[in-house]
Amino acid sequence: MLENVAAVMARIEEIKSHFQSAQAGGEVTVAPHTTASMPSQVQSASVQPYFPSYLAAQLQKIGKNSICDISSYQDMIDSAASKYGVDPALIKGVIRAESGFKSNAVSSSGAQGLMQLMPSTADALGCSDPFDPEQNIDAGAKYLKEQMNRFGSVELALAAYNAGTNAVAKYRGVPPYRETQNYVRKVLSYRDDYLSR
Repeated sequence: MLENVAAVMARIEEIKSHFQSAQAGGEVTVAPHTTASMPSQVQSASVQPYFPSYLAAQLQKIGKNSICDISSYQDMIDSAASKYGVDPALIKGVIRAESGFKSNAVSSSGAQGLMQLMPSTADALGCSDPFDPEQNIDAGAKYLKEQMNRFGSVELALAAYNAGTNAVAKYRGVPPYRETQNYVRKVLSYRDDYLSR
């Protein structure tokens, strides 16, 4: 993927160079995406919308590799939800909060994939490839169910998912960490969004 990003950046520089030389020559062939806010004297016949197909293709390729909408994962989510007895809307809420539906997401702490599993947790749950959406969703749903069984509520399961089981056990509830408290609220709000659809 880094090669694709480098290619896109190189093309952007090429476009900038083209734009600067065209400006110097008095001919503008590259325009902003919108001309609605441009002064009327700039909006002339010499200004043509321009977005190279090469750049569009590269951005589309990168997007396909890194981001996928929820419908791409619906069957996997439904399967894991049924298998472990976890609300599919809750799984979607966790994925949205954890990775924004990016299957190749990696956090600064090393959590990986859609449901942001730590490598040791993924191994323990039988997930050999955390970047494989099906394995990641299955393992994440299994882990959520284990935490719900252990702590007896969705809120505490989410707190354990975010802050760790030791923190929830220590505080006998949602730990007093702002990040964890916000995380629990966010996931529950996302879950409610999916339930209402």
